[in-house]
Amino acid sequence: MNPKVFKFLESSALPPKEVDKLIVSAFIEINGLNLINNQLLRNYSISKRKSTKREKLLQFIEIVQSEIEDFNIEKLIELFEFVISPSDRIVNGAIYTPSEIREYIVAQTFRNQRNNLSEVTIADIACGCSGFLYNSAKELRRITGNTYQEIFQNQIFGLDIQEYSVTRSKLLLSLLALSEGEDVEVFHFNIHQGDALLFNWQEHYSDFDGFQIVVGNPPYVSARNLDDNAKENVKLWEVCTTGNPDLYIPFFQIGYENLAENGILGFITMNTFFKSLNGRALRNYFEERNAGIRIVDFGTNQIFKSKSTYTCICFLENSKRTYIEYYKSEHKELPTNRNQYSRINYRNLDAKNGWNLNDNEIISRIEAVGKPFGEKYKTRHGIATLKNDIYIFKPVEEDENFYYLQNGIVHPIEKGICKDILNSNKLSRDINFDEVKEKVLFPYDGEIKPKALEEEILKEQYPYAYKYLKKKKEDLAKRDKGKGKYEKWFAFGRTQSLEKVANKLFFPKFSDRIPSYLISNDDDLLFYNGQAIIGHSEEEMLLVKKILESRLFWYYIKTTSKPYSSAYYSLNGTYIKNFGIPEFTEDDIDFLINEPNQNIIDAFLEDYYDVQLNEELITEPI
Repeated sequence: MNPKVFKFLESSALPPKEVDKLIVSAFIEINGLNLINNQLLRNYSISKRKSTKREKLLQFIEIVQSEIEDFNIEKLIELFEFVISPSDRIVNGAIYTPSEIREYIVAQTFRNQRNNLSEVTIADIACGCSGFLYNSAKELRRITGNTYQEIFQNQIFGLDIQEYSVTRSKLLLSLLALSEGEDVEVFHFNIHQGDALLFNWQEHYSDFDGFQIVVGNPPYVSARNLDDNAKENVKLWEVCTTGNPDLYIPFFQIGYENLAENGILGFITMNTFFKSLNGRALRNYFEERNAGIRIVDFGTNQIFKSKSTYTCICFLENSKRTYIEYYKSEHKELPTNRNQYSRINYRNLDAKNGWNLNDNEIISRIEAVGKPFGEKYKTRHGIATLKNDIYIFKPVEEDENFYYLQNGIVHPIEKGICKDILNSNKLSRDINFDEVKEKVLFPYDGEIKPKALEEEILKEQYPYAYKYLKKKKEDLAKRDKGKGKYEKWFAFGRTQSLEKVANKLFFPKFSDRIPSYLISNDDDLLFYNGQAIIGHSEEEMLLVKKILESRLFWYYIKTTSKPYSSAYYSLNGTYIKNFGIPEFTEDDIDFLINEPNQNIIDAFLEDYYDVQLNEELITEPI
């Protein structure tokens, strides 16, 4: 949507109804629609008599005509979605769905019900301004010849939590009908205001036995942005019993359980449920029911302009299947035939540990080798001070006794209370140790499992460090929103990863390419932000390093891990724990550790795993 149009509406500071009147009136006048009978549209039309409202409308029309070449219904949908307040977007997850996605989902679900379209019932249970219902109604009108009055009254159903969205849905559909010459005094709509997590369709329609089609774009609200009521309501659903579910997850169960026999659901939604902990119960729900699922996975391709998300289209049929149909869209292309999908049997999927849908056969082969990574090696996250800017620093200078810490003013800190520390997240690039090494003020004793120093000892032995921490006491108390319970007021926020460990392999949590892996046998060296593998010997760490630096392992990460912005992938323990580690012979280990040529190592490992990776599969993003 053109920013000048939106800016005008924003600057007007009008309530939702007055904004809607401007938009509806502008649409009618610009498109030369002949409005005579429709009461709803007449109530939202600004008269042609001279008035302040009329002047504002003419200003708005002028801006729209100068900025929008064709102010059609699609632009109207986009505009309605854009005038939703930012706070509502966060809480309710409203987002504009591109027309080509809506058209595709509607077309595919209609194909499934092609013998029944004259009487088919279609619902969007989080309809927003009803872009999906618009496409559905328009297509029903074209295919069946039913009037919009018949379609709205008998075939189209909607639900949204916001009253203004319900109103805009009715306005949009009324304008669709008017634009095609159907000017009815009163349309009878089945569009309701309510919370989908609680709404019971049976209470509104006594003969309700499910919809033949459910379509839509479930709300994009992360668990952390849910209010207390929503968090409680989400728990009512079976698919929300693991992790902290995002709001889109229960909509699968709600939609599926409101399908008629042999009905079909079509959603554009997040693809994180494939692998995430909060998607485990949903995956189990599908597997237990042998649900018929078709998935178009967009991977890291961005579908929504206004939001960085990783999405897929899911078609869910109310019929039994022993397999999932899966299509990986490389360039946002959309499959038109079912033979373009690969079939993955449910028995080859693992609800608990996540679904490996992309190149399932290869991934299964990799995971079947030897023992899972998570059983052989321990992975740790770095220390958590909860106030890194107070504890971690690059000395601005040093002398024989002190490092000098710049935090507001320069503070001398005794060298004896400091340790080396590195930010292993920086290892996503080829960086040497000296570049990532910093100092951390470490107010703990020197035991293998350190305990916070007694305050008197800290004050006596390290008076300058104590003086500095004392100045920061108020800031330290604000950690955990002031509710934290710490060993000492000056101790770190968490006790993780403080103990001394000799053999560590550091690596980042996220990377967009094969990262650097750094080995250290310094038991005093600490790390933060990233993660480390703990080993028994340097030889063991060298072997792991060679495996993790291989293109085979990076292919596994790209295929199975959760993607993030800018084509970064997670290397969190959740996503590497199932990677198979062979029981190498001593000769194999010796070869891998000492072979300097990475291409030779890659070929050796791919042969060992019986996996042939072509250039397309292993090409790293730039």
